[in-house]
Amino acid sequence: MESDRVLGLFWVMLAGAVAIWLFVMGISVYATRSESRPLSDKAGQRFILWGGVAFPVVVLTALLVFGLRLMPEFRAPADGPRIAVSGERFWWRVHYNTPDTPGVAKALSGEGVPSANEIWLPVNRRSELLLGSPDVIHSFWVPNIAGKTDTIPGRINRLVVEPTKLGLYNGICAEFCGTAHAQMLFRVRVVSQEEFDAKVAAEAAPTSVLDHPGRIAFERNGCGACHAVRGTDSAGLVGPDLTHLASRQTLGAGILDMNPDNIMRFVALTEHEKPGVEMPSFSMLPRDELRQIAEWLGALK
Repeated sequence: MESDRVLGLFWVMLAGAVAIWLFVMGISVYATRSESRPLSDKAGQRFILWGGVAFPVVVLTALLVFGLRLMPEFRAPADGPRIAVSGERFWWRVHYNTPDTPGVAKALSGEGVPSANEIWLPVNRRSELLLGSPDVIHSFWVPNIAGKTDTIPGRINRLVVEPTKLGLYNGICAEFCGTAHAQMLFRVRVVSQEEFDAKVAAEAAPTSVLDHPGRIAFERNGCGACHAVRGTDSAGLVGPDLTHLASRQTLGAGILDMNPDNIMRFVALTEHEKPGVEMPSFSMLPRDELRQIAEWLGALK
C-alpha cells in the first residue's frame, strides 16, 4: 500500500533530519563552550571539508537514494480495474470499467458503469484511478490508502492504489474548492475481487423499482433533468446517478446517513444542508409528495 511506503519514507527522512540537527547543535555547543583559541588553517579546512561538505552530502545522498528507490514501485502499472473519478462541486462522480481514452471529457463523460461518492476497490490489486474535474481544482485524498492527488480541469491525473486490508476508509477533498468544501466527503470500500465484481455488475443493472408513486413525483417535478435513474426516463447528467442510491452508506457526499427521512430532508432543504450546491431546495412541494420521492429513492438498491 502506498500509504505504508510514504509512512516509511517519512520516518527515514525524519531520522536524517534529526541526525543533521544533532550534528549542527553539537557543533554549536562545542563552539560556544570550548576555550577561546584560534584554529589552525589546516584544522579549519578539515572542519569545513568533513562537517560542511562530507557529512551533509552523505546524509542527503542516502535520503535521495532511498526516496528514488520507491519510485518504480509507485509507478508500476496497474493490474486491476480502471476507475474514473471526477471531483465536482461538491461531490464525486465515479465510473467503473472506464476505457483508457485520452482527454478528461471522454474518460469522465459517462463511459463505464456510473456511481457516485463511494468507490469500491479489490484488495491486493493495483487499481488505476483517472482523476479529473469539470469545474475547479479539487484534491482526492484517502489518507489510509494513498497520498493526495489533484483533480484538475482539462487534464487527467493517474493514481495507482493497492489497498492491502479489507475495510471501509474515509476520503476527503483536500483542496479548498468553494462553500461546501468541508462537506465534500466520500467512502472507499476495500473488498475481495469476487465482491468487487458483484458490486460492479449490480451497479450496471437498471433499477427494477418502477411501480411506485414516488417515481411519478420524481419525474413530474423535473428531477430527471439533472439526475439519471437507469431504467426510467430520467437521464440527467448534471448531478449524481441515483440508480442505486440506497445501496450507498451516505447521502450528499458523506454528510447524512442513507435513509428515507434524510433523503426527504436533503431534497426539501438542500441549500440549508449543503450550501453552495447547484441543486435547489424543493421545500415548496407538498409533504406527502416529498415523502413519496424519498421512499422511492430509498428503495433504489
